[in-house]
Amino acid sequence: MRFNWNFDYIKGSKIAYTFSIILTVAGIISLLSLGLNYAVDFRSGSNVDITVSKAITAEQIKPIINDIGINDGDAHITTGADRVNVRFSNVLDEKQESQFKEEFTKLDSAASYEVNTVDPEMAKELERNAIYAVLIASIGIMIYVAIRFEWRFAVAAVISLFHDAFVVISVFSLFRLEVNLTFITAVLTIVGFSINDTIVIFDRIRENLRFAKKTTKADLREVVNRSLAQTMTRSLNTTFTVFIASLCLFIFGGESIRMFSLAMVIGTLFGAYSSIFIAAPLWLTLKGKQPTKPKATAKATN
Repeated sequence: MRFNWNFDYIKGSKIAYTFSIILTVAGIISLLSLGLNYAVDFRSGSNVDITVSKAITAEQIKPIINDIGINDGDAHITTGADRVNVRFSNVLDEKQESQFKEEFTKLDSAASYEVNTVDPEMAKELERNAIYAVLIASIGIMIYVAIRFEWRFAVAAVISLFHDAFVVISVFSLFRLEVNLTFITAVLTIVGFSINDTIVIFDRIRENLRFAKKTTKADLREVVNRSLAQTMTRSLNTTFTVFIASLCLFIFGGESIRMFSLAMVIGTLFGAYSSIFIAAPLWLTLKGKQPTKPKATAKATN
């Protein structure tokens, strides 16, 4: 038995617009006041990744950090069953790095270390390249959609994509979640997933326009609602599949991909939401402003 998806989605988009505007404003305020909680990938500092043979607690590590002349408040410690990660806000010099390893070895003689250091210039370059990656991807998508469909579809699609990316960034800012290189990968993946869902809906709208009356805005509204109903099962099935996979990665995956998985969980849900309640209704708004061409009067034939 198939579910009947025939609803007035355009009417629901008014609530969606309000919700998205509130979320966007909250995100802007958070970004301006708090910024993002950058990992060592995007700010200068040292990241020490340690493979351990037994469980080590953060309380055991803090005295070592203090002993090498660093306040333990300037270091973020993450512990696991067989792995410990210590992220320092400042770059460790050779003496501090050597002393840290020497002291930690007293806790676990079988420990092995991997130290990554990011200097300020490299951190700025990584941040700049991440912004370029998102902007170039969005511009490329806009050009493709404009050629494949029309400029109104392109504008609606890109606004929807920026909405999805900004929502994920806002959530990470509001809850002070760590932003690293895998987060940027997640944002680009979300953009790809969202545009795929949006293109399917736009393609159905274009197909239905060929056989529909287009005399009034009400006719266009009916076409959009019917197109969304026809693609709803496909959209929800795809979203649910990606959401479950991302959620499992978040719950059972390692610490290194946890933020990637969380960003995917959030972005997948908002990607489907924006395709249905933002992209398609926004196209209708832009299309509705198009001046109606007067019908040509047929000449009487003798």
